[in-house]
Amino acid sequence: MLEAVEAGGLRSTGRCLPLRAFENRVYEVELDDERRVVVKFYRPGRWSRATIEDEHGFLADLAAAEIPAVAPMDLGTGTTLNEIDGIFYAAFPKVRGRTLDELDAENRRRIGRTIGRLHAVGAARPATNRPRVWASSAPFGSRSTCCCPAISSPGSLAPRYRDVALAIADKIGAPLAAARAQRIHGDLHWGNILWAKDGPILVDFDDCLMGPPGPGPLAPRAGRHRGGAQDARGPARRLRGVSRVRPAARWRCASRYAPCASSTCRDGLRGGGTTPRFRRPSRTFGDTRYWMQEYEILVAIAEALR
Repeated sequence: MLEAVEAGGLRSTGRCLPLRAFENRVYEVELDDERRVVVKFYRPGRWSRATIEDEHGFLADLAAAEIPAVAPMDLGTGTTLNEIDGIFYAAFPKVRGRTLDELDAENRRRIGRTIGRLHAVGAARPATNRPRVWASSAPFGSRSTCCCPAISSPGSLAPRYRDVALAIADKIGAPLAAARAQRIHGDLHWGNILWAKDGPILVDFDDCLMGPPGPGPLAPRAGRHRGGAQDARGPARRLRGVSRVRPAARWRCASRYAPCASSTCRDGLRGGGTTPRFRRPSRTFGDTRYWMQEYEILVAIAEALR
């Protein structure tokens, strides 16, 4: 890992700390000039080089527009995307901040304005190699792929999980097909928003995709941290600043919740670690509490779509 960081001439002190990550392997590394960088090793086989370069291009556009998102850095190799032993990796400057479970009115306006500005930049050009949110795409693609998580879930919960996932897919299909797609974060939950003195900082664009602009997973996924399923119903109320930045945006239900529903089912599929080289099962994956939490998020989304 340190060899990868030093490939372009940088030198580390040898101090590194593994960070919690669901999909990739992520480490904090101290450089000999006292800087700290966060190095992300992308899960092999998940994204192609072109797909990751689209992610980095989006982050570069956000940085050029002075939007607070953490963009990758050049490790001295002349590029932000490097490869070692067949594994792509990138380094990001460490930023300091904390996550907030509750936002006051001013912070709701601040994150709303930030998301609105992000979407304005995202609409400027496409990311041709990133996936698009479709009701017909995995994990909603077929009646089998939609319900793969239920195979591992407790027997009594499996049919309920399947039914609510299919109900969401049926509800969002037509609106998604008609919506204009653009670059969006794709996984904007509370854990991917750090709050610093100057406001919010957006991190982890690994799941960025082409889809309809909206608060996306932000509002529903907040329920994970607070246990409140009712939180899935009010993204437009909480994100007050968005319309001031992008008055043409229309917060349709399908646009709000499709990325969240998709990521919830996807998280269920990947919770056990499906890639041999990166396999490390979640400690709670497969138990009743894990699947009940996933199911409750989907129920909240289904209720919001009525």
